[in-house]
Amino acid sequence: MTGQVGLPAIGMSDPIATEVSKRGGFSLDTTFAALKHRNYRLFFLGQLVSLIGTWMQSVSQPWLVYHLTGEPIYLGIVSFASAVPVITLSLWAGVFIDRVPKRKMLLITQTLAMTHAFLLALDVFLGWVQWWHIVIFALMLGAINAFDAPARQSFVVELAGRENLQNAIGLNAAMFQTARIIGPSIAGILLALIGPAWCFFLNGLSFIAVIVGLSQMDVKPIIGAKRDVNPLTQMREGLAYIRSDRVVLTMLGMVAVANIFAFGYSALLPAFARDVLGQGPEGLGLLSASVGAGALIGALAVASLGEIKFKGRLLTLGNLLFPTMVLFFAASKIFPLSMAVLVGAGLGFMIQNTMTNTLIQTAVPDHLRGRVMSVYMLVFQGFFPIGSLIAGIIAQNFGVPLGAAFGASIALLAGLFWLWRAPYVRKLA
Repeated sequence: MTGQVGLPAIGMSDPIATEVSKRGGFSLDTTFAALKHRNYRLFFLGQLVSLIGTWMQSVSQPWLVYHLTGEPIYLGIVSFASAVPVITLSLWAGVFIDRVPKRKMLLITQTLAMTHAFLLALDVFLGWVQWWHIVIFALMLGAINAFDAPARQSFVVELAGRENLQNAIGLNAAMFQTARIIGPSIAGILLALIGPAWCFFLNGLSFIAVIVGLSQMDVKPIIGAKRDVNPLTQMREGLAYIRSDRVVLTMLGMVAVANIFAFGYSALLPAFARDVLGQGPEGLGLLSASVGAGALIGALAVASLGEIKFKGRLLTLGNLLFPTMVLFFAASKIFPLSMAVLVGAGLGFMIQNTMTNTLIQTAVPDHLRGRVMSVYMLVFQGFFPIGSLIAGIIAQNFGVPLGAAFGASIALLAGLFWLWRAPYVRKLA
């Protein structure tokens, strides 16, 4: 992988652009450095296939709920249900992840997720499905994700090493967003042609790729916690580390506020597509893909930066850009404009969260990685459905646009507060 892309002449007074310019632009060797590791290549390719299926289900499931109920509050209820296990199990999951080989854990969680998708598909194929069935399935998948997500995040350092950790995190995000572009686009077509059951079934098949990839790896596991120590003591050790590190605590707070408030708009996308913008399932797929396109741009940019300084400035930029774009989206009633604004929202979201993930994983010691990343995934995944429930309630009572605008306003005010009161975040290198 060779070649470089030069930077335009404008904006070189910015410290980030200046440093990139000194290195001669973005190098493709730097962008895809982690792929030189065989284990990471297996992980990357398997996850890419699996995540395309996951995004097909992520778009199809809320569309099915909205079709069954016709009321936006049920979108928030189903999304909130997926968070309950994450909130209740994540801290314990972090302790468990530090005690066992992560590859074996992922083989178990991915197999369970595959079974879950097939059962959901069967429920719809047989015509039995009710909205409360989907709540139960959301609870089941939330329990699986409480263990799977932090294990995947913690596993990266075993696949690519510390020297390529930032690049691997960036490529993981790029892979996730590539799937977010492809999966919803396919789901939108299949929803219109043959219905949601096939989306769920194809998601189940997609897990075969990641299970095969994990089976082919030769990984020396990092076991961070002793099994003969009280798990509660080990949980407290992880929480004490977070409390004692002002920077880590602040970054987790930034992610928490963004996911509780600004990201609530995503649960309302089916209502925006149908009731605000006058679109069908194809339009819903395009809206979701627009978010993915912006996030993919952000992820590739982060991966290309390598070990560039000023990561804190990028984090701050993303933290402000994300809620600002959501506010513009809430105000838009023009479909092409809404798509363009969602590209900006995806860009801001990805810059914020990829920088946070990188900075935390760089700082955390290996023996605490599972526990700290379980807290990160708790605020990243577990808090989002709470915001979805809030957004659904507001949308139900005051209209869909206000459901998105309310949370985005709070997140933007919080971002401005951190810009004023937490200058140490901007100084992170």
